[in-house]
Amino acid sequence: MQSPRIIRNSLLSAAASILLFLPAAVPAHAVSKEMVQLQTQVQQLLDMVQRLQSTLDSRFGVIQDLAQQTADQAKQMTATVNALQQKLNTENEALSGKQDTLSGQVQSLNDSVDELKARIAKLDKSVQDLQAQLQAMQAQQTQAMQGGAQPGGTQPGAMPPGGQPNAGGPDQGPGMPNNSPAGNAPGPSPALQAPPLQETYQAAERDFDAGKFKVAQGEFQEIVHYYPLDDLAGTAQFYLGEIAYQQKDYAGAINFYNAVLEGFSGNAKAPAAELHKAYCLLSTDKRQAGVDELRELVRRHPQTPEARAARTKLNAMGVRPTAGH
Repeated sequence: MQSPRIIRNSLLSAAASILLFLPAAVPAHAVSKEMVQLQTQVQQLLDMVQRLQSTLDSRFGVIQDLAQQTADQAKQMTATVNALQQKLNTENEALSGKQDTLSGQVQSLNDSVDELKARIAKLDKSVQDLQAQLQAMQAQQTQAMQGGAQPGGTQPGAMPPGGQPNAGGPDQGPGMPNNSPAGNAPGPSPALQAPPLQETYQAAERDFDAGKFKVAQGEFQEIVHYYPLDDLAGTAQFYLGEIAYQQKDYAGAINFYNAVLEGFSGNAKAPAAELHKAYCLLSTDKRQAGVDELRELVRRHPQTPEARAARTKLNAMGVRPTAGH
């Protein structure tokens, strides 16, 4: 499409050619009225071309302004759409993150409820065990009190009137070992005195660090026996599992680690117990169970050194740290 300026120049060139051609074709003395009219028409034509050119220039300028405005509006609209798209993406990412956080919180809450149920069950069992021990102690004291004396003043083995021995047999006469009234009755059992908790634990930990596993094992077992509900009992269970692990008693170690995970899930040794339980499972060729335990450790305690060790172990095995399809 030719611009208005090119069209105007073409018309002006044509009109100028006509004006130059007419004087050359007709002698000066032959200028007639028709020639004057023709020149007048040509001049009018030139004026019309100039007016047309002016109109075209004006309209073309308007069109250029409209085109520029349209381009600017298109740029603004593109920028607005891009900003809106970015905002939507950011909001979607934030919403997805909130959903993941909420899902994690719900899962943590469910885990806490499960752990609380396990601890309540453990507490009920401990209370029942304590009640059974108390009843046994009361029964022993009752038997001891009943066996302290017998009614009737005649002791077993003494000679009653008439010179006949008592119906206790010839070897139960005076001076024999069982002549005492309490000879056949059980004596009162010594009171069960619990060792001091902190001192026992510190001694057990020192013995464990020194490699005295047998001594440490007995001390840790005392803590578990006398203080079954204390958090140090969970730590003692962990060290008992470590001792079994050192002795390659993987089944026994798993039992101790399970005691920590089920009864003392909030204990500081719980992540290490779960990691070492996974190692025990892998050592006994239970690969899938070990992988599941390592993944559970990463899910429950993602920021702990044990979780990093679990990820390293899974990567070395060629397994993804998280379960996926």
